[in-house]
Amino acid sequence: MKLRQKVDKVLGTSLALIMGVMVINVLWQVFTRFVMGTPSSFTDELARYLMIWVGVLGAAYISGKRLHVAIDLLPSRLSKKGQTNLKVVINWVIIVFCFAALVIGGLRLVYITFTLKQSSPALQIPLAVVYAIIPISGILIIYYKLSDIINKQL
Repeated sequence: MKLRQKVDKVLGTSLALIMGVMVINVLWQVFTRFVMGTPSSFTDELARYLMIWVGVLGAAYISGKRLHVAIDLLPSRLSKKGQTNLKVVINWVIIVFCFAALVIGGLRLVYITFTLKQSSPALQIPLAVVYAIIPISGILIIYYKLSDIINKQL
């Protein structure tokens, strides 16, 4: 569990830093637009990419904390053993989905954008860097769900 606590701390700190940078970025955008009269050219794009990172990494963080939205109509009608078995099955479904969609699909997206040398218009950074968060988040979610199954914290 010590590894999980470290992952939680790193992920939580990363999310807080990204949010802090996003707030400063948006404040700068508002300042340059309304006070200076010449809006900054990169702030809109940076805010968009930071929001993507917060959303996707935040999903992994919430998954690790078991705070995601769930409908408990079926589990409430099952026995304790049935609830545990259902949670294991649900975790495996999440693992398979994250592996197929986020890890494999995300890696394909990163590879394609890297191969095509696509870059963002204003920041001129490779879009592969922006999209790299998708497989990273998938790996984190898989780690959390496997940890839940192994440690029987369902």
